[in-house]
Amino acid sequence: MLTALVAAAAGVGGTLLYQRLDAPDTSGVDAEAGALAESLRGDLNAGFYSGGQPYGGQFTQGTLALQAEAHGGILLSARTERSREKGTMHTLDVMLGLVPPSGDEVVTGGYPVRCYRYTFAFGPHSVTQADLPCPNSRTDGKPGSPVAELGALLSHRASGPSARRPLSTKGYPHTPRGAVDFLRKQHLVTPEDRVTAVSGTPAPAGVYAVALRINTTCHYLRMDPSPTSRDLHPLWPAPAHSPCTAPEAAKASLLYGIDPSKAG
Repeated sequence: MLTALVAAAAGVGGTLLYQRLDAPDTSGVDAEAGALAESLRGDLNAGFYSGGQPYGGQFTQGTLALQAEAHGGILLSARTERSREKGTMHTLDVMLGLVPPSGDEVVTGGYPVRCYRYTFAFGPHSVTQADLPCPNSRTDGKPGSPVAELGALLSHRASGPSARRPLSTKGYPHTPRGAVDFLRKQHLVTPEDRVTAVSGTPAPAGVYAVALRINTTCHYLRMDPSPTSRDLHPLWPAPAHSPCTAPEAAKASLLYGIDPSKAG
């Protein structure tokens, strides 16, 4: 009541005060956004300079998708642009706030969903973070809330006990059937998970990239027989705005970051 009286008496200034006092608290989700930026900076260090970060060294889009998930959100899109002036620049659009930091149920207005854009090139100092308007429509074009849709995608991800473990795919045939066998035998999915719409294609450096759906959510699988692949996460949820196709999975399978063996 006091706020309303102040707003009425003070005109525009009072209205701004009213809006400020009633604005949702974004500190929690903003803190997660900052932590995600720091995780990315850690990834872009050589492994022995990563300062205790969970990765360091080479990584793929899978690392980025799983980090967004670890900070309570989902990767909306990821793209790479190359130019003579800036070199190779990577851009990530992320929605956070789908899961609060505490792990408790989201309280409407108390832990708002927000979106952010991250750009990076080579090295930790290249990372920038900026606010981004969240999408106002569903990714499938159907009516309804994009937040509800993307929250459902987050809850329908692969749920196997080892789904987030770095793992080598060595020894499994580079075929759609080999991909499903790998998921099942390595416990990346549970017996209750449904795996459908599997398609694959060869990718650079002997990699076989697979797009598939686990419980209706698109995932990408990177099958790499090289010894160093054991340090990478082979399976991750595809960005929400990316097609569920093998060519898109092949683009997502490219390596980012610094290889410590080549960093001196």
